Amino acid sequence: MSRIGVKPITIPSGVTLQVAEKSVTVTGPKGTLEAPLFPKVKVSVEDAKVLVTRTSDVPQVRAYHGLVRSMINNHIEGVTKGYKITLKMIGTGYRVTLKGKGVSLAVGFSHPVEILPEVGVNLTVEGNDTIIIEGIDKQAVGQMAANIRKVRPPEPYKGKGIRYVDEVVLRKAGKTATK
Repeated sequence: MSRIGVKPITIPSGVTLQVAEKSVTVTGPKGTLEAPLFPKVKVSVEDAKVLVTRTSDVPQVRAYHGLVRSMINNHIEGVTKGYKITLKMIGTGYRVTLKGKGVSLAVGFSHPVEILPEVGVNLTVEGNDTIIIEGIDKQAVGQMAANIRKVRPPEPYKGKGIRYVDEVVLRKAGKTATK
């Protein structure tokens, strides 16, 4: 039995959920998101609760069972609260500036790196070394943060680079002089 898939999801007030043949549409105060439905996975709404069930015990269908439940739960949370990821730039001369809707990163290359936000994602800058990524779609916010971090990931010797605020970078000792 799926531990995640069998848990019912409570629908908060102000959120509507419409189940179609191949998708579930979640509408809330912050926007609208759509989650796909897979074959042999059924979604039903009863008494302000969402129940996800499966009609087969095939391993692939069992995986879809938990996946669909998690996606619907993430969409409900996204349209009510939203998602936010903060990135911090560590390094001498590393800075970020807001340029239109996107950001311009100065991270030690010969040229600044321009990054435009994906649809449904907002980029803001705090100070000159902090990037805040906000949106209602958890996957889009996480992917945008990963794309920005990929420009200059933290290196293990000095710890320079772009990292998540709560990320811990394991440091290496480096070379030592011989006597």
